[in-house]
Amino acid sequence: MISNRALPALSACAVLAASVAIGVASFSAQAGSSPQTSQFLVSLTVQKDCTITAGNTLNFGTATSSLITTAINGSTTFSVTCTNTTPYVLALDKGTTTGSAILSRLLLGGTTATTVPYQLYTDGTFGTIWGDGTNGSTVGGTGSGQAQVITVNGKALSTGSMPAPDTYTSTETVTITF
Repeated sequence: MISNRALPALSACAVLAASVAIGVASFSAQAGSSPQTSQFLVSLTVQKDCTITAGNTLNFGTATSSLITTAINGSTTFSVTCTNTTPYVLALDKGTTTGSAILSRLLLGGTTATTVPYQLYTDGTFGTIWGDGTNGSTVGGTGSGQAQVITVNGKALSTGSMPAPDTYTSTETVTITF
């Protein structure tokens, strides 16, 4: 049997427990309040990059006997696309004909072993030979993020004697360093 004295003590414990429960409930309601916020970082790294788009043939056309004494001029273009503000340097090799060098490039006949000298230039006045950086000059620029058109000027040089009838070719490799 519970005495009357015990009831007030029990009631006091019940009131204390109820107060703690209400306090916890109030705390829980604050911790789950809405809205909650947080932050995260958005990031992108842009690397230096360049691409070359070539494909146009530098075609000197059809030579006549005038090639003996007169050079034939020609030009072609390719495009360079580099990320904005990326500096680049363009170099040309000697071509694929055996015996060619930057300062004395050669076209090779398709059915004969005959060659015709030619040269590539950085300028339209044919004053600066376009080379690989060791021999001849290179062409530099700075990327804009857009395609930039680059012109290659060339001359099929006079030969001093008429080469055999044939189609003469060489393949040039353009290298971009950035």
